[in-house]
Amino acid sequence: MTDAREAAAERVADVRDATAAAVADAREAVAGQFAKVKPRLRGVSHEYAFFASLFFGAALILLAKGLEARVAVAIYAVSLSALFGVSALYHRVNWKRPSARQWMRRLDHTMIFFLIAGTVTPFTLLVMEGPLATPLLIAVWAGALAGTVVELIWTSSPKWVSAAVYVAVGLIGAIGFPAIVAQTGIVAGVLIAGGGALYASGAVIYAAGRPDPRPAVFGYHEIFHVLVIAAAAAHFAAIALFALPA
Repeated sequence: MTDAREAAAERVADVRDATAAAVADAREAVAGQFAKVKPRLRGVSHEYAFFASLFFGAALILLAKGLEARVAVAIYAVSLSALFGVSALYHRVNWKRPSARQWMRRLDHTMIFFLIAGTVTPFTLLVMEGPLATPLLIAVWAGALAGTVVELIWTSSPKWVSAAVYVAVGLIGAIGFPAIVAQTGIVAGVLIAGGGALYASGAVIYAAGRPDPRPAVFGYHEIFHVLVIAAAAAHFAAIALFALPA
């Protein structure tokens, strides 16, 4: 009887191992199919933007007027390069293990929150005056951290949920827009508003999944990436206007 039980237990273990192996193979196959259908230009724009952000970010830090300005723009520059770097790494590499791809996806999304907070930081530290600056800075970083927690825990959240959270955190930063424009002038105001509009447009396209002109080469996700670059460039220019010596 004991031998029979041991034999049965061994068979159960063999079946369990075989099932686990089959599931792993299926996951690998799905990952392989994902890699095949991924647009050819996925992540290319952010790869170039990453290297550009390193150069221009370093220049902005070195040329900024004073220690406080250098610290403020350094926070912004790091968040900008981190976003483009992680995005390029996630989208350019064919992550065949589902778990690795999922973690990179989470990290990619969290960088958006940190870029929003990083972009607001120079405005609150260098431009805004009065009692609103500090609470706004705390609120936008709290929102970024909250969004990060959502991304890390709710891994299967729909695209529209993520897009809505990004826009909500961005709107926190927009609260200080009138005070910022009053200090920086109309040119910076147009750049800030234009960048925000580009970010919002990208979020809408990302959530809707269209337009999707050439899915095998350059699809809706690539349009989203290009809009992110354009928005980041507009905000970079706005920050440079007041962070650099006149």
